[in-house]
Amino acid sequence: MQHELIHGGELDRMQALFPQVSAPWIDLSTGINPWPYRASGISANIHYRLPTTTAYENCRLALATAINAPPESVCLAPGSELLIRMLPQWLGCARIAVLRPSYAEQCSAWQRKYCTVIKTANPLDHADEVDAIVVSNPNNPDGRLFRCDELKAAQKRLASHGGWLIVDEAYADLMPELSLVQAGGTRGLIVLRSFGKFYGLAGLRLGAIIAPPRLCDEVSAKLGAWSVSSAALEIGAQAYLDLDWQQETRRLLEHARRCLDKVLVSCYLKIVGGTDLFRLVCHEDAEATWHRLALAGIYVRKFTQIPHHLRIGLPANDAELERLKVALSP
Repeated sequence: MQHELIHGGELDRMQALFPQVSAPWIDLSTGINPWPYRASGISANIHYRLPTTTAYENCRLALATAINAPPESVCLAPGSELLIRMLPQWLGCARIAVLRPSYAEQCSAWQRKYCTVIKTANPLDHADEVDAIVVSNPNNPDGRLFRCDELKAAQKRLASHGGWLIVDEAYADLMPELSLVQAGGTRGLIVLRSFGKFYGLAGLRLGAIIAPPRLCDEVSAKLGAWSVSSAALEIGAQAYLDLDWQQETRRLLEHARRCLDKVLVSCYLKIVGGTDLFRLVCHEDAEATWHRLALAGIYVRKFTQIPHHLRIGLPANDAELERLKVALSP
């Protein structure tokens, strides 16, 4: 099958591509927590009210407290995807280095701005010659990790000539020790955070940019009033401060990932990377495996840039895990 899905989560398109599938679909194409945060005490009329400044500040300060970022460096947004797309317009960089492989939109956003884009496995090496470096930490889809000290060293080199280190921390809630948010507001550093992945509420559309206060003010002005919904602000504020849920969820995700690993290995798939929310596997005929899973009603992510690999998210229960095992079995 030649059709290339742009990203995970396009279940409606998968259903259209495979109309013969009668079984309920299992969507393992995203790295989203299948056990979402359950907010309590949310008003039934939350969707009828415009978001207030108080609700925005409560959510912003809750996030800053949860991730230990300076509050003045935090600006909320309707998801990190919008920030990724808008940063090339806001920063005006001419030459950047982007980690490859990584989330494809990171590269596409800059190319649409007609920037010179260096796609490389070692973007930090280019700190003296580019206007910005873009990395994800942990990386998607291979789970590659960058140490804080190497990122800070690159940031210092970039800042010395007015450049930016942009770190997408969409999966950093899994490994808070990797985050650079404590240095939020530092010259030359931009960190993007996503709510939907770890908290399992991607449809809520909540994210944040952690950056120097002047840039945060500019971003806030460009996003305009009511950029984040009332529901997102109220649920986000509650979730960010629920430290017990966060700690228990990290344990739950690690256990589920280990169970997934056992199935993948038993089916002769080579695990080459990932996080506790997804695994990246290598197979000599990944396209055929993807197609076979689709015919079984199981949607996993394939890639043009790494055609022998598949990304597989966490099944939500034992029944889904068993269906995956049966579909993958020789």
